[in-house]
Amino acid sequence: MKNSFDRKSRDEGRGTRDELISLPTYQLTNLLAYIIMKKILILGSGLIAKPIIQYLLSKNYKVSVASNTTERSDAMIGGNINGQSVFWDATDEVALDAMVATHDITVSILPYIFHVMVAKHCVAHRKNMVTTSYIKPEMQALDAAAKDAGIIILNEIGLDPGIDHMSAMRIIDNVHQKEGAILEFYSICGALPAPEAARNPFRYKFSWSPKGVVLAGNNDALFLRDGKIVEVPNRDLFKNPFKVNFPEVGALEVYPNRDSLAYREIYGIPEAKTMFRGTFRYQGWCESLDAIKALNLISPEKFDMTGMTYADMVKHQIFGTSNLEPGTFNKRQVAEFLGISDYTHAIQAMEWLGLFDNKPMKRSLDSTFEVTSDLMIEKMSLGETERDMVVMQHTFLAAYSDGRKEVIRSRMLDFGTLTTDTSIARTVALPAAIGVEMILAGKINITGVHIPVIPEIYNPVLDQLEILGIKMVEEYELPLSEMIR
Repeated sequence: MKNSFDRKSRDEGRGTRDELISLPTYQLTNLLAYIIMKKILILGSGLIAKPIIQYLLSKNYKVSVASNTTERSDAMIGGNINGQSVFWDATDEVALDAMVATHDITVSILPYIFHVMVAKHCVAHRKNMVTTSYIKPEMQALDAAAKDAGIIILNEIGLDPGIDHMSAMRIIDNVHQKEGAILEFYSICGALPAPEAARNPFRYKFSWSPKGVVLAGNNDALFLRDGKIVEVPNRDLFKNPFKVNFPEVGALEVYPNRDSLAYREIYGIPEAKTMFRGTFRYQGWCESLDAIKALNLISPEKFDMTGMTYADMVKHQIFGTSNLEPGTFNKRQVAEFLGISDYTHAIQAMEWLGLFDNKPMKRSLDSTFEVTSDLMIEKMSLGETERDMVVMQHTFLAAYSDGRKEVIRSRMLDFGTLTTDTSIARTVALPAAIGVEMILAGKINITGVHIPVIPEIYNPVLDQLEILGIKMVEEYELPLSEMIR
């Protein structure tokens, strides 16, 4: 914004008062608004940055976007006079410190490994902070320091984690207020291509963090079912999916997502005998990923791949060597190793991906994870003319003191658009943007390290999301036959 009074006079302290007084009223009002405008620092300009940048600019905040890709930041700002791009490398802590000090709040959408570094600078300068990432122990350890500094470090305010927490807690608190108990709880979410775009054997396309999606296939899982702890080692993660029919989408498969047990405490439901958090996928994904994992094709361990083709890499994983006689290796040997038919969906999916091709990989020291995920990114990225979608479902079994039981279900189906943003970008970014707005307006006054599981956070955020078209549809008093089994 250009001021109409002379900068030199202002800096020297001469004539400033008279020149300000001489300004027309509307110019003086605009100038004062500019001076007191809240300043927001956004770190990163990745896939979810655009909706949060544009939402906050639309609310007339001053937004600085710091990243090492200023061209992308400039495009997201779109010429708005209240936005600016700043070139910044995430390893430059001196510049980070200066930026945090001169802004009212910092939003980190960097990879999670940088969040604690950013948080320490926010604590030092007594500035609030927001992230959409899971809280790590190192972040939780800053709770006392954040309270001493009088700030909030609000984490997990995206989609999953984020909307899942808030929409679950709204129902859980409602049941508890009626002196009821949550006996069973299933929380499932998935970011997927829209049905018309799911046209490859995996029935999956990447609209966000491709490497992270594949790497998550190496996680173990832990959940509670009927009072018994179920441990799922990563090798079995995709072996026993169950199905859920989702309106407008059809049958989806579900596999477990990390450690569900901790959420009994996080959500305040120690009475729950079943606690399960899962991931939605179309049919075909679990079968194919299970075979890929059995071949150790998403391992982070590195070995020398010099001169290898994709088929050579698969040979190496089966036989411990790629030095087989030419023509002696084919997909039937892969099927035999896996104990399945060479006509199964998994074999067809791997063949489509190119894992059996005699095409040079042009790799040296590398991992099968990098090779396989790069093939997936090349062939399975969401096209510019394709929509993605987010599906989320909570299913509760609640019991009350009068002996009554009910199934409660909460669902969200959200589609991206071809002209604005992907669904995953909207549903991750907008809860964080609303959280920033609430903190700056003084509507969130708690301090310390938090996630959005308290009413003063989740109610207004969910209400505002509904205005923006992102809504969980709740159903109460469903029969027990509607419970997931």
